[in-house]
Amino acid sequence: MKHDAAREVSIWRTIRDALTLSPRLSESVEGNQKTRRFAFTIVLLAALSRTLGSAVISLLNRVTLPALLITAVSGFFTVIVGYYFWTFTIWKLGQWSKFNPPAYQELLTLVGFAYSPQILNVLTLIPLFGRPIELILAAWTLLAVTIAVQRVMRITMLQATVISFVSFPVIQIVSTVVQVLSQQFKN
Repeated sequence: MKHDAAREVSIWRTIRDALTLSPRLSESVEGNQKTRRFAFTIVLLAALSRTLGSAVISLLNRVTLPALLITAVSGFFTVIVGYYFWTFTIWKLGQWSKFNPPAYQELLTLVGFAYSPQILNVLTLIPLFGRPIELILAAWTLLAVTIAVQRVMRITMLQATVISFVSFPVIQIVSTVVQVLSQQFKN
């Protein structure tokens, strides 16, 4: 029982490190299967948070059930696909630039923990503040990923920023397009 409590504290510390943009994030992530599952759980929670926020907004707007389901499913999968796409792009750019990236699985874990700010995505349902909150959370996640990439690849912050930023706009554009298309189903 004591052993599990100690492990839990380190997991929560890892989330805190991601939320506070601590450089310790890359050092605190162990490359074991349990840690990988937990990182993916964070991504799932981020997707659920986004889905819940979108669903509440849709319900307040009195959309039809099919429109609600389309919005929820598309929002959920946009986060998951974005996570894998972004990680793959960072990994490939790291290889191409000869920055000695970690194994893809390890990078998935780091990016998964860096998705911690996205767990707060449910706050986007606050009227008038939804879009600004979404942008702040996206920037926060970008910073967390950049710091993790910089530490794990042992490159400069500028190099990590370039690598992390390359596919970030694509993810944001796809996310926005999915939201706009979901809005079309609401009308």
